[in-house]
Amino acid sequence: MKLPPLSLRIKLILSFLAVIAFGGLISLVIGWRLVKNTLIGQAQLKVKHDLSAAWMVFNERLNNVKDLVNLTAARESLQLAVQEGQADVIFKYLDRVRRSYALDFLTLTDAHGQVVVRSSNPHRVGDNQASDELVSLALAGTTVASPQILSAAELQKESPELARRARMKILPTPKAAPRQENIETRGLVLKAAAPLINDQGRTLGALYGGILLNRNYEIVDRVKEIVYKYEKYKGREIGTATIFQHDLRISTNVRNQNGGRAIGTRVSAEVSQAVLVKGQPWIDRAFVVNDWYITAYEPIHNLKGEIIGILYVGMLEKPYLDTTNRLMLTFTGMASLCVVVLLILLYFSTTRIIHPLQEMVTATQRIAEGDLSHKVEVTSADEIGQLASSFNAMVDKLQAANQKLIEWGRTLEKKVEERTRELTAMQAHLIRSEKLASLGKLAAGIAHEINNPLGGILIYSHLILEDTDKNSPHYENLKKIVKETARCKDIVKRLLEFARPREPEFSLLNINEIVEKSLSIVERQALFQNIKIIKRYDSHLPKTVADGAQLQQVFTNIIINAAEAMDGQGTLTIQTATVDNNLHISFTDTGHGISEEDKKRIFEPFFTTKEVGKGTGLGLAISYSIIQKHHGTIEVVSQRDRGATFIVKIPVRTNQDE
Repeated sequence: MKLPPLSLRIKLILSFLAVIAFGGLISLVIGWRLVKNTLIGQAQLKVKHDLSAAWMVFNERLNNVKDLVNLTAARESLQLAVQEGQADVIFKYLDRVRRSYALDFLTLTDAHGQVVVRSSNPHRVGDNQASDELVSLALAGTTVASPQILSAAELQKESPELARRARMKILPTPKAAPRQENIETRGLVLKAAAPLINDQGRTLGALYGGILLNRNYEIVDRVKEIVYKYEKYKGREIGTATIFQHDLRISTNVRNQNGGRAIGTRVSAEVSQAVLVKGQPWIDRAFVVNDWYITAYEPIHNLKGEIIGILYVGMLEKPYLDTTNRLMLTFTGMASLCVVVLLILLYFSTTRIIHPLQEMVTATQRIAEGDLSHKVEVTSADEIGQLASSFNAMVDKLQAANQKLIEWGRTLEKKVEERTRELTAMQAHLIRSEKLASLGKLAAGIAHEINNPLGGILIYSHLILEDTDKNSPHYENLKKIVKETARCKDIVKRLLEFARPREPEFSLLNINEIVEKSLSIVERQALFQNIKIIKRYDSHLPKTVADGAQLQQVFTNIIINAAEAMDGQGTLTIQTATVDNNLHISFTDTGHGISEEDKKRIFEPFFTTKEVGKGTGLGLAISYSIIQKHHGTIEVVSQRDRGATFIVKIPVRTNQDE
């Protein structure tokens, strides 16, 4: 049976409906992928920075163990007790230190590596630890610290409790690689070793100690607290952190189906192959125990460079997928509503189109009989004539409109490029702000914890130095202690300045006077004796509202950095000027310059190119923060071996509310 032909109205409606449906479907698919990839990409970028914060916590704990072991080994009373063979005194002292500072083991060996005192297992002595790579380096005079895998036998020697903690059942885990054994008895420790060297330079033995990470949740919970702040999504914690011993979770806040910590579960085979076998970081989605996470994994190496574990942070993927789905459901609903409205409008509008088209068919038939011109001939003033005239006029207008669209397209493309640059700059600023906030919290915590002990050390070392005869062999050592403690006190002060900067105290001042005050503080120092200072001040420089003390701190820091970059010899040019209602204060040196790679990080906290002990990496970070509070910027223009120019830009303001 032959179907009746469709009317022109139905054909138009079906044609438009097909185009709309096809275009809408493609737009939804592309839009869904773009939205999803954008959200996941941002999450991956964040989790990468979160892993850096996790490494800071991990390395901080390792360095704490190292410093504690090193300071304990350097105690004169301990060295005296070792020389006199007072085992009971040594045990009491080491046991007190171990308990006070939450170490799992603290053990002393003689100069041959034989255990003399084991504070965590006093009845187990006499075994030889010289084959241990950390102990052997300590016996050679070097203080070292590193993650290390200890066998069940070694853990048993240090303490039966440690062996019990390390022993765990390997649980079946979805997507994990096959593994034959089902019990793990070894343990992952943060271990440090330091030599005991007497006044004559003879090595009396080695002191080593550390903490067992198996079932120790201090580091992973600290990471979770700093980075994720215990955020939850539908009752589930978003952020997680884990320490793996090879591919086995030994310390984690990832939860299993019962709500407990997923100790004994394993990493997926895909991640294991990339991180443990190939030694590559993994930043991608991964299946973690029982759900998908956006993750970052990096290998943990021992002292020999061997991969012995993995450090992991991850965020639940579901919040990002739910956000994507909600957006796409909203877009789909809006698109569907638009289609319905368009169909209704199309139905009524076709009535006005069909009748003129019928007349146009008659006209085109006449044209087909002999008139082959590209434009429709206007033969009357009725509907056909009007339609023909409109058709011809439309062609001309389309050509003009097309030209306008091209011009608009170029203008729009330029605006999109400008907006993209603005968004990129905003994104970089947000990332830096987040990083600075995390570092500030960490710095404040560190400074608060060590400030009071440092003050006590500095006071008592001063008192001992005053009571010590200058001819005493201990006098110079005490001077070094006072000097280094004062340096630590200064570092803590800078940490506190960075973590809790004070608000500026604004007043109307002359920038030229502030620069002069900064120069007067430093130019009489020995470092400036062979430096020529050229001053090019703008005498008409307008006054501005600012904090003079903070600006003086910034200028002094930049001037001293310039002098150090020139090694005390060269020319320092200081210039002030007004450019577009902004004060420009430039400092140009003839030093060794700054590489492009270092310029990208020069204002990051704790980044420094100076030798160890000569810089904290906080000066320029604090300076940048101060200038930001003045609504200004610091720019660096430099090339390697061609000097550097630091330009401080501050807007001219007559009151602080501007």
